[in-house]
Amino acid sequence: MSELPAPIRANIASLETSGIAKVFELGFGRDDLIPLWVGEGDRPTPRFICEAATAALNAGKTFYTHKRGIPELRGAIAEYTAGLYGIHMDPDRITVTASGMNGIMQVLQAIAGPGDNVAVVTPVWPNIMSAVQIVGAQVKPVGLDALPEGGFRLDLDRVADAIDGRTRALFIASPGNPTGWVMSAAEQRAVLALARARGIWLIADEVYARFIYNGARDTGSVASRSARGHAAPSFLELAAADDPLIVVNSFSKAWAMTGWRMGWLTAPPALGDVLDRLIEFNTSGSPHFLQYGCVTALRDGEPFVRETVERCRRGGELVFQRLSAMRRVRVARPQGAFYIFFAVAGMDDSLAFAKRLVDQAKVGLAPGSAFGPGGEGHLRLCFASSAGRLAEAMDRLAPVLDG
Repeated sequence: MSELPAPIRANIASLETSGIAKVFELGFGRDDLIPLWVGEGDRPTPRFICEAATAALNAGKTFYTHKRGIPELRGAIAEYTAGLYGIHMDPDRITVTASGMNGIMQVLQAIAGPGDNVAVVTPVWPNIMSAVQIVGAQVKPVGLDALPEGGFRLDLDRVADAIDGRTRALFIASPGNPTGWVMSAAEQRAVLALARARGIWLIADEVYARFIYNGARDTGSVASRSARGHAAPSFLELAAADDPLIVVNSFSKAWAMTGWRMGWLTAPPALGDVLDRLIEFNTSGSPHFLQYGCVTALRDGEPFVRETVERCRRGGELVFQRLSAMRRVRVARPQGAFYIFFAVAGMDDSLAFAKRLVDQAKVGLAPGSAFGPGGEGHLRLCFASSAGRLAEAMDRLAPVLDG
């Protein structure tokens, strides 16, 4: 490989390929492999959503449009959010982004830079830490406590201690990827109060909000519960419109739309103009015709979402029961998201172990070390797949994990 003609920024040159991608690259395209390494299910986007986007495409919705999203979509997101949580939601707080990750990047571009830091609750999706690095800021990891019986707990004092005079934001994901950990409303209330008191932004990743198990609760007003179903506790239920809160969401998971790259932010109205300008220089807006598919997903997709969550609940239980019986494994039943993050006795290099599983067991899992402090010693398995596929994966893993 030839040398670059001129230097690039040190924080970009030092970006590393994530451990997830390293395992993915090792096994991608192998027909004999069961891939459970990345965060998507095994079903395509429902036809009714695709047909709505196709109709818009055929109708000529192919031009530049509103940078923050077409009014129909911003209104549909506001209506969906209000119904899900039983709160008022102004469409002016909604910004449509070209994926949840794109939304996170734009938020960080707006609030953090060289000399700043962002406190991040870990283990966490590794793209978050890389995004902080890209804007020139530093990550201050705040590790969840691993419980002896499996699972995780948040130490609120540790969160407070991580915030210093250079901290611009606290990033926290619930339901969590990779852990499946879910914050309680009481924990959210304490964290929101902390952000207010310290004058920092709270960036809440609620992409997996609909994937909640084991004691899931109905949300929203009485009139909306039968229509909207279950969701994890949300900071939106506690915060005022002008609180320093930015909630990240995505169409990828609940509506099986990972390849569409469509997401949204819910933020204070005053941040709208800032995001509008950043979108202009990042993407100039999300594809016009795809946004009509998103409108249909929100308005007509609830039966599909409920079916998807129930399918994941069954898949998670199948995997939990099988892993619990394996002698080298310590695991807790997942509370949310669609991952099991389990510890393996005697495994001190999860990346090497995950690579070994690709060849030896022909199953693709994500190494725990990819998710930051607290991740090593674990593996992440995505259970958003059919029961047959998951059962076969467990059969293949058993000789290694039960040996």
